[in-house]
Amino acid sequence: MAAQKVWQRSCTWQRLATLMLAALGLILGLLLPSVIGLRLWSAWRSAPEPQAILTLGGSSRREAFTAQFAQTHPLAVWVSSGIARPRAEAIFAAAQIRGDRLHLDYRAVDTVTNFSTLVGELRSRGIRHVYLITSDFHMGRARAIATVILGSYGIAFTPIPVPSSHPPESFFHIARDVGRAAFWVFTGWAGEQLNPHYAQRRATAQHDALLIP
Repeated sequence: MAAQKVWQRSCTWQRLATLMLAALGLILGLLLPSVIGLRLWSAWRSAPEPQAILTLGGSSRREAFTAQFAQTHPLAVWVSSGIARPRAEAIFAAAQIRGDRLHLDYRAVDTVTNFSTLVGELRSRGIRHVYLITSDFHMGRARAIATVILGSYGIAFTPIPVPSSHPPESFFHIARDVGRAAFWVFTGWAGEQLNPHYAQRRATAQHDALLIP
């Protein structure tokens, strides 16, 4: 009889914990879009025009496009985990983009960390609105993640797609990374260590850091 009571109490607590977690998930699911919406609205009001350029790495065409874009948009440029630093610097130098405008960062290992590794720096510099540059097929996922991560920090974005011949990414990839982005907002962890290329890309970032005077 005593064992049965213990088991019943255990089941009751498990059901209660499940209900509490479900309620918490529902509250957060409703609260996060509202908070992000308000912060994006505030960002658009305070900075209706972009104040910087953020390019997501993945193809040298993105750096080449950004260099040309930066010629007519005299703003600071951040490139997240793009091509190797010497090649990137050469592309921007050829476009006569000054080195003090260019920020090459190699900490990201995927699209979620493209944003999570830089959003704090952008915000600390008072940036509330960026041009977001990536390939057209990648822009759907980038916009969805940017809405969650940049939006949670009160940073608006204007998408500038780079033309390509690739089909758009699947809904699965977008939904998966939006979930990771939301998890990062609440926990500070996006699961990037699960990426099979994580160790290699972290080593690249550490090596790059040694090249910066």
